[in-house]
Order: sequence, then structure tokens, then C-alpha cells
Amino acid sequence: MLTTVKQTQMEQIAIGIDIGGTNTAIGLVDSQGTVLQKTSIATPTHGNIYQFITSIGHAIRGLKSATGTEIEIIGIGIGAPNANYYTGTIEEAPNLSFKGVVPFVDLLKKEMAPIQNISMTNDANAAALGEKVYGGARQMNHFVMYTLGTGVGSGIVVNGDLLYGYDGFAGECGHTTLIPGGRLCGCGALGHLEAYCSATGMKRTALELLARYHATDSLLAGYSLLTLEARNIFEAAQKGDKIALEVFELTGRWLGQGLADTVHHLSPQAIFLFGGPVAAGDFIIKPTIQSLNEHLLPVFRGKIQVLPSQLHPGDAAIVGASALVWK
Repeated sequence: MLTTVKQTQMEQIAIGIDIGGTNTAIGLVDSQGTVLQKTSIATPTHGNIYQFITSIGHAIRGLKSATGTEIEIIGIGIGAPNANYYTGTIEEAPNLSFKGVVPFVDLLKKEMAPIQNISMTNDANAAALGEKVYGGARQMNHFVMYTLGTGVGSGIVVNGDLLYGYDGFAGECGHTTLIPGGRLCGCGALGHLEAYCSATGMKRTALELLARYHATDSLLAGYSLLTLEARNIFEAAQKGDKIALEVFELTGRWLGQGLADTVHHLSPQAIFLFGGPVAAGDFIIKPTIQSLNEHLLPVFRGKIQVLPSQLHPGDAAIVGASALVWK
């Protein structure tokens, strides 16, 4: 008698990798954007790219074993600073120890053979793609993602596709000039949006206001540039601290001005905001929307949604990178 054996199909899984200046996060992500397993390894300071690639390979294989079930890894997506989607290279990344142009995807393909479906983009593009595949932009084909962290990044989606530009580096909205001759930006130029609207920029604003008003009674008065964090500003704002509230008011005013430029260039349906400062909610969202509409041409006013990202903050970088596999 013949016995029919039911064939069970292995679950298909993507690998998401987020390369940061200090740590590299790696996770197994299913097609619904659920992170099944994750880990992190130190991003090396020694500049040995081959050792780093080997460490990533070990971490991925360890995660696969830890699931305890049979899975099929169908591809790997990577988000990294100065990553070029077209070439699979990391180019002159200022906060990584790997200098010059690093053929990252080619090296990882050798390490992870036979897996060859490996793609790379910068971290803000990965966040935008994650929002499109798993988050609040699933039904949108025209939107922009702004990531507010140590710096300000952006990913642009036009006609449902990420915009990479001629050389793969389109979308550096954080480096538009907000105030000519203004603050020194991390890139070395003056007055960029990033210098004012990043978490780092908010800290600088708080310290400037403390000095301007000699605000010794502020809840932020005891902090220094080295100890102040964006969350401290949020906590102080919740308690009604005038300096903290003005920090959010100014940051929103500057951010809205920058977003208006983006709207004039691209006419998106929505702009999503992601990152630590966005957790402050209306403290930053309300002044941003008000400033945005003040700086927009009349034809755009009241039409552009400004929305917090729907990606889970703790997994967003991994999930966003993995979206390169499922897109």
C-alpha cells in the first residue's frame, strides 16, 4: 500500500543587517516583518573588513541554528552609512573604520554562499522601505521618511520605488542648508538641517538656551554636552520646563521649514518621522506641522500628512534592511 507523505514547506526568512558606528544588529525576519531572532556584534574599530564579514557570517548561522526549526534564508538586506545600492559598496563612511570604497556585498556573498540575493542601501533608505513594506506607507507610492537620530537622514519613495539618483546617493535632505553660515554640521559644512533637528542638534539648542537665559532653575541646568540626552529634554518638557519646551518649539519650527523644501521638490502624500526625538509626540509634531504649512506654497497647505513611523523602534533598523529582500 502506498503511503502519501505530506510535504511541509520550509518557512522563508530574510536576514536584516543594520551596520552602525558602534554595533551591528542582525535579525531573522519573516514576510510579515516579525523579527524571529536577533543579535548584535561590535562594529570593529580596527578596519579589518574580512574579519568583520566572517563575524557576520558566524552570527547569521548562529541565529539560524537558534530557531530550532527548518528555515530557508531567501536573501539578506543591509542598511549601512554611505551604502550604494547600485554597486553594493560602502563608500567613505565617516563613522566606520573601513576606509575608501568597500565591496561589502561581494564579500558577504562569498561568505554566505550559496546565498546570492544580497542587497544594501543606506540606513534611511532602509527605514523608508521598511515603512513601505511593513508600516504606515503600505498603500502609499509617494512619501518621504525622515530619520532623526545622531544625524538626520531621509529616504524618498516616488511611484512606489526608492529614489537613488544617478550615483546611488540621492536623498540627503538632512544636508540642505537651513541657516546660511549657521552651526557646524557633522559633515563639515555650516547651517545644515542636521545641525539643528537631529538629537545632537536638540542638545545644542538646549545648551544655547540655558546660556542665553542663564536658566539655572531649569531642569536641564545640571547637564553638559557630554551628559545631556534627547530623552532628558523630553522628560523635562513633560514637567513643563520652559527651556525644554522651547527646544521642541524651535526644533519643530526648523524641521517644518526643511520639510517644506522637500514638499516643494517632491509633492509627497506624507512625510514619516522616525527616531528618538519623535517619541516626544505632539511636543515636536505640532510645531513641525505648523511651521511646514507656514513655509509651503498655498497649493500644498493642509495636504501633506506628517506621521510618526509605524515601525517598532527596537526592531526598525533590522526590519527595514530585511525589506530589501521582500520588495
